Amino acid sequence: MSILKRGLKGAPVKRLQEKLGVDADGAFGPGTEKALKDYQAANGLAADGIAGPDTFAKIGLPELILLRVGSRGDMVKSMQECLGIDADGHFGQVTKKSVEEFQAKSGVAVDGMAGPETLSKMLGLLAIFTPAVVEKAVVQADEEHFEGEALPEINGGDVVAAEADAPAEKSVWGRVTGWFS
Repeated sequence: MSILKRGLKGAPVKRLQEKLGVDADGAFGPGTEKALKDYQAANGLAADGIAGPDTFAKIGLPELILLRVGSRGDMVKSMQECLGIDADGHFGQVTKKSVEEFQAKSGVAVDGMAGPETLSKMLGLLAIFTPAVVEKAVVQADEEHFEGEALPEINGGDVVAAEADAPAEKSVWGRVTGWFS
């Protein structure tokens, strides 16, 4: 799960509602949004009413964390530190490549996204991503249905432009100078 926000429905929303102490009906409505904003403000998080990796970690739902290209925040930074790369808190193509290399070495399915299974293999994150957390991340039969938005596609041109602006010494392959497909 990348993020939870108003309008989404399903078991992940219900888990969040239970942690927030609101009516756990599985529908992310105005009551859930207000409770989430209040929680975020009280816990030093950006009070935007959107639950992402940092909120999931803080509230005790690490099984919902999915870090991917476009993710930002402290969880991304912690993962980057574990990978031994520039820890700027922004998950871009360099981070994706490092995650893929880590997954290949760790015997995890290589997809370039860091969910509980991948994160549980990182020494610096073992305390958060325990075997119990990884087990909870598996979708149960009664949780298969989820209503909401699909994960957004990343526009390749945006990624190329962002990487082309990155200093060459931070890139695995050097400076990007054109369009690739």
